Amino acid sequence: MKITQKGQVTIPQEVRERHNFYPNSNVEFVEEGDRVYIIKAEADIVKESPFDKVKGLYSLKLSTDEIMKLTRDDD
Repeated sequence: MKITQKGQVTIPQEVRERHNFYPNSNVEFVEEGDRVYIIKAEADIVKESPFDKVKGLYSLKLSTDEIMKLTRDDD
């Protein structure tokens, strides 16, 4: 992995997903000896996607039209 001319690196997707790094997450760099670690900033530690808890729970295959029909009151 290389650092771009702007000082940017890409965090691999599997690492972002495993550690819940979302777009606009705040991170900090911690130096220990000759190593640098990236960690979530304190403000982001409690932040997780509101969809994480329900992800994969819904298994019915409905079209958008079918869902809309179920949510509308046609009385």
